[in-house]
Amino acid sequence: MLTTVDHLKRLCIDHYFQDEIDNVMDACVDLVHSDDLLDATLSLRLMREAGYYVSADDVLRKFTNDNGDFNHGLTKDIRGMLSLQDMSYLNMGESSLYKANEFSAKHLRLAIKYLEPSLARYVRRSLDHPYHVSLMQYKARHHLSYLQNLPTRNTSIENLALAEFQIKKLQHQREIKEVKRWWMDLGLAKEIPAARDQVLKWYMWPMTVLEGLSFSRYRIEITKIISMVYIVDDIFDLVATQNELSLFNEAIKMWDPAAAVDSLPSYMISCYKALYTVTNDIAAMVRKEHGLNPITHIKQAVCLLE
Repeated sequence: MLTTVDHLKRLCIDHYFQDEIDNVMDACVDLVHSDDLLDATLSLRLMREAGYYVSADDVLRKFTNDNGDFNHGLTKDIRGMLSLQDMSYLNMGESSLYKANEFSAKHLRLAIKYLEPSLARYVRRSLDHPYHVSLMQYKARHHLSYLQNLPTRNTSIENLALAEFQIKKLQHQREIKEVKRWWMDLGLAKEIPAARDQVLKWYMWPMTVLEGLSFSRYRIEITKIISMVYIVDDIFDLVATQNELSLFNEAIKMWDPAAAVDSLPSYMISCYKALYTVTNDIAAMVRKEHGLNPITHIKQAVCLLE
């Protein structure tokens, strides 16, 4: 059951089964003290991911000798070693997990040449792109490929994962289309040729950090914020004169588009209006959803761009 939970999380479809996963977590309390390396380390990792604190030193002590070194016999358990490697990245300063990372990485790399091709690829990818320091939605496809090569397959989970991939793909395509339309309508790329025109790059950060269909609007709005940060930065570094920068700084402090029109050059007016609109749109969204108006704090953050 814990292995199934792990697969659901790695495929980024665990949100469909959160109640069931919460119930399974009760079993982790007993299995974390198992003599089986996979059961113990997987239970420990899932508990930490869920916010429980369990001492890794206490759990892993049974797998070490009197000197604190891991027993060499564990190296034959490839799945257990992979789980130990994954667990080592949730280290909270425990000496056992530093040793676990070094021990598992060393022996998994040695084992690759003796493993069947599918498992060897999976082990190599796990070592090169560790689970907890990689982008989950990109790792998910590699994990699905691994599952599809196992002798015992769960086609229901695989089909759900494939459907989820397609839904996310279509969602991201719609978001990119909306962001590109906003950027083209803004016209800053034409008005300020020296500035960066990289709207797809700016979308990548919110796309990877904010996963899930429910965060669609936030991904779009954050992309707009990122684009304005880059444009203002390019104006300061590549385009504006010292006098123009002083005028822009004063306009930001006044926070009044009507007044800015009288003092700024045309390209700065367009940027200023876009920045003003994006900032107020974000504030309006927050006020609508949470009942608080953050405009003062956002304006202070905008001033930090100067």
